[in-house]
Amino acid sequence: MTDADLSAELSAPPAVAEEIFGAQLPAAVRYAELLAETGVRRGLIGPREVPRLWGRHLLNCAVLSELVPEGVTVCDVGSGAGLPGIPLALVRPDLEISLLEPLLRRTNFLQEVVELLGLDHVTVVRGRAEEVLGTFKPVQVVTARAVAPLDRLAGWGVPLLRPYGEMLAIKGDTAEQELKAARAALGKLGVVKTSVLQAGADLVDPPSTVVRVEVGESPGGVRFATKRAKAARSGPRRRRP
Repeated sequence: MTDADLSAELSAPPAVAEEIFGAQLPAAVRYAELLAETGVRRGLIGPREVPRLWGRHLLNCAVLSELVPEGVTVCDVGSGAGLPGIPLALVRPDLEISLLEPLLRRTNFLQEVVELLGLDHVTVVRGRAEEVLGTFKPVQVVTARAVAPLDRLAGWGVPLLRPYGEMLAIKGDTAEQELKAARAALGKLGVVKTSVLQAGADLVDPPSTVVRVEVGESPGGVRFATKRAKAARSGPRRRRP
């Protein structure tokens, strides 16, 4: 399919998109077009997702902003094609957001999007969470969507948090079950409080189901604190191009 064919499959933004994105709606429309065209061509999203980009992806991610405190630093772990990081950045210019992604073709796409949309408060970082540990400045909020089961995701995201930070993971109907299954692992990571929340209940149907994981004084536990210290002393790891 050509870019024109793919764009034809993209639906117009629903009326609620203007309420959610405000003045940034044109940028959100351009991002949707990039996902539908470049994103599909580069294998970042499947062509079957194009007709439901707005409802299932952009709006679903943008409403996460309801749960993010004002003016904090954020790391979007396993950002992929920029979900939820890019929609969150469009509606929240007060945030300092890092898009963490290990695959070069994805980071290239993310960098293109960031530059094209003029998102000066967004930085693209190539790497895995466990690789940047100790060289990446800890953040107040970690976000993620469809990256991995909660116990594994927490093992990557929680160690990147500052003391008393939180991880917000967009999940579906399995949120409660995943949280129950991950409780033991979360406890070992220094998690002190968990909850399942709904974002965008007055705006999107269905609302986004989000697992909130809050940490105490030692995010990641003692083992990760030691690893961070060792990594900081040894300096950043070099990646192959």
